[in-house]
Amino acid sequence: MSDPVIYTPELEHTLEDEAQIAADLREAMLSISRKTDADGFHGLRSVHAKSHALLTGELEVDANLPPYLAQGLFGHVKTYPVIMRFSTTPGDILPDSVSTPRGLAIKVVGVQGARLPGTENDVTQDFVMINGPAFQTSNAKSFLNSLKLLAATTDKAEGAKVALSAVMRGTEKVIETFGGQNAMIKGMGGEPASHPLGETYYTAVPLLYGRYIAKLQVVPVSEDLTMLTDHHIDVGHGQTPIRDAMIDHFSLYGGHWDVRVQLCTDMETMPIEDAAKVWPEEESPYVTVARLRVEPQVAWSEERSQVIDAMSFSPWHGLAAHRPLGSIMRLRKSAYEASARFRSEHTGKVIIEPSTLEGLFAAEMQAEAAEVYYP
Repeated sequence: MSDPVIYTPELEHTLEDEAQIAADLREAMLSISRKTDADGFHGLRSVHAKSHALLTGELEVDANLPPYLAQGLFGHVKTYPVIMRFSTTPGDILPDSVSTPRGLAIKVVGVQGARLPGTENDVTQDFVMINGPAFQTSNAKSFLNSLKLLAATTDKAEGAKVALSAVMRGTEKVIETFGGQNAMIKGMGGEPASHPLGETYYTAVPLLYGRYIAKLQVVPVSEDLTMLTDHHIDVGHGQTPIRDAMIDHFSLYGGHWDVRVQLCTDMETMPIEDAAKVWPEEESPYVTVARLRVEPQVAWSEERSQVIDAMSFSPWHGLAAHRPLGSIMRLRKSAYEASARFRSEHTGKVIIEPSTLEGLFAAEMQAEAAEVYYP
């Protein structure tokens, strides 16, 4: 691998009308929340509204990393508690038969170090990921156009979406047969109906990695997860077959993922401002820097639903050493903050950043204890 590129501010380029795009993006996201709120779904996220599992586990940073990998959160050997949320992309609650890209949000708790603005009193680091190596659109302007389309179709013609998703899944299957993929088709409901636990997840857009520039990847490595890679879920029956599959899995098994880093080594082939560009792994492979472990547990419950409603995930929650980069990441900050405020106002719940996992699911633990001691 070539030497990693050292970050300097001139490597980022502000769009001429970026402030207006940011305002329009906030409005597009809020219009999704207003629509779902008017339809009785109070306080939903503007994107990734549907949760499939909320898990707790731990992240263990690898020992003896070379200096260029021992950066930021990964600079010291330590084990952190984590929260993991699996979701799908739309801002309305659709049946799983509308098959869209999967998301994974990770909140690492107990992180120390210089913080990003607005998070100075927090001790968390968030990584927001999707099951694809690049973003669906190139920059903030194209992202806004995509989000406007999503806003315009929120909670409309559910039956038509189900039918379209079936067509799109067939189209994507043909494309993948010939070795390709199409992010737009996947976003329109063509995501293969595979198990989320068999997927590999990516930050897709770059972030600082200490002195350097990187993308992160979370890849399943334990057999209880890898056996689910390309495993089909029958999404044609019921509203929550994906959530049901997650509950079934974690009632018996845990999981072990590797956290890997891909460092930017060439600004031409690994640009910051073109988020749709897949960085070539033959030039810079993903390298393991940490492990994620989850034990068997309740993957979803009413209490976990309440906990996730009082929590937000954003790439701007974290260390200055992992500041998000590029126009899409810059515009995400105010849009995500506006979405979280809207949720809080319409649910009456204060959005919190946890400092510990102790007591997070207190009622759930009490119920388990009652079963043990008072059968």
